[in-house]
Amino acid sequence: MGESAGTGEDAQAPAVEFDGVGRRYPGGVRALDGVDLRVERGEMVAIVGPSGSGKSTMLNLVGTLDAPTEGAVRVFGHDVGALGDDQLSALRARSIGFVFQQFHLAPNVRAVDNVAEGLLYSGVPLRVRRARAAEALERVGLADRAGHRPHELSGGQKQRVAIARAVVGAPALLLADEPTGALDTASGVAVLEVLRELHREGVTVIVITHDRELAEGLPRRVEVRDGRVVADSGAPTGPGPHTPARTGPGADPATGATAGREVAR
Repeated sequence: MGESAGTGEDAQAPAVEFDGVGRRYPGGVRALDGVDLRVERGEMVAIVGPSGSGKSTMLNLVGTLDAPTEGAVRVFGHDVGALGDDQLSALRARSIGFVFQQFHLAPNVRAVDNVAEGLLYSGVPLRVRRARAAEALERVGLADRAGHRPHELSGGQKQRVAIARAVVGAPALLLADEPTGALDTASGVAVLEVLRELHREGVTVIVITHDRELAEGLPRRVEVRDGRVVADSGAPTGPGPHTPARTGPGADPATGATAGREVAR
């Protein structure tokens, strides 16, 4: 039986808050040191920095895949350190979508079924999962590739299938880790345009990247170095201009119970 998810979500809370966040690993390794950050609902933000800067640790913390050793991380008003494993899993399943540099598509499986896997643990019947997957593929401009398998798709098309899988459950927050890192320039531009379109629709998008040129093209840039935020082009001081009313799976992030908590470093 899962824990009660009555954590008192604040509908006006920002998408993400870091309050004095630190993350230490065994051996004295400090990945993050006193990070303060606020991302409003509906923002599109690049977190940029070189390898080892702490940006991937930030992604894991925002995605509730890891926990801080100091300070507090709040996602849609929920203090992730105060949630149980079932509640964290529910928050991820209902409100957070992940896109990675490597596409992680099942080989020899049609695009529509790869996308439908994003709803595998939702309790939705297969017929409905496939229908929603088809809608998600249309959303990223791949309706005509629904029956194609990964080896029949270009790199950019594979990444768009991965994005469709990430958003098929209508998450309020999309985390993209080096989403163009494995792509040629033209494919990267097309993938970024898909992310911008999702942002225009009201999804909060956070892009983790080492590519400064990519980061410069996004509305807000947060620069991380040696575990600290060293620059922020647009830290908000209050509710942002893109605070959409959300319905469906992303509207109540910490209800229900799913599989146990993952840990990634």
